[in-house]
Order: sequence, then C-alpha cells, then structure tokens
Amino acid sequence: MMRFTYHTKYQKFLSMGLNYLTEEKSRMSITEERFRPILITKGRKTGKEHSVMLRAVKYNDKIYFSRHKPDGDWFQNAMVNPKVKIKYNNNTFVGIAKKITDDVLNKKISQLKYPGEERSNEKRIAIEITLD
Repeated sequence: MMRFTYHTKYQKFLSMGLNYLTEEKSRMSITEERFRPILITKGRKTGKEHSVMLRAVKYNDKIYFSRHKPDGDWFQNAMVNPKVKIKYNNNTFVGIAKKITDDVLNKKISQLKYPGEERSNEKRIAIEITLD
C-alpha cells in the first residue's frame, strides 16, 4: 500500500479533485437588489479584459445590466463573448450573458434599477447574467 505525503492543504484538496479556493467562492452570493459591481467583459476586437463599474439589479436570482442603446463597449463585448465576470465586495463571480428581448422584463429591470425616478419609464436594453 502506497502512502502519499501532502506538504500543503492545497495539495491534499487537489488530490481529492477539489479546489478549496473555488469551493469557498461558490458559497458566497450577492444579496442586494441594487448594487454597483465591476463588470468584466472580454474585448470583441482585442480579446483583452475590459472593466467598467455599472449599476446592476438582482432579480429572480439573475444579475441585470441595462443601458439606453446597445452601442456601449461592455454591451457589445458581452454579446460577442458572453462569458463575463462580476467583481463585488472583494469577490469575483463568473456567468453567462444574454440579451433580454422581453419588453416587460426590460421595463421591470428599469423600475428596479431606478425606483421612484422618472427615468425608470425610459425604454432600455438589458443583459441578463446567469451566474455559474
């Protein structure tokens, strides 16, 4: 019978097929309905990561970002490379973005994003992030 010696806790976890850094992250979540994270997208032309701080909404266990027109770099990047990252409260979350085509959902996201404000009634376009 062979016996393995592990020099670090990390080596032991790796040998068991676990990465304790990943396991820890999976237990964390975003609890706020409205928050200001950093959205990280992969550049559609350069392939480099691009970061932007935006106002976001959590609704039905998904994260939403919206804007007036689909001409913003972050929006276009997410449409070409849908795997995105969200940094918030010293945590990084990974997810998949998709464009929302449902006008009722887009309106709901605007109302949640700008509660009680006049601009909550403006027509917007949104992306939905499903976290891994």
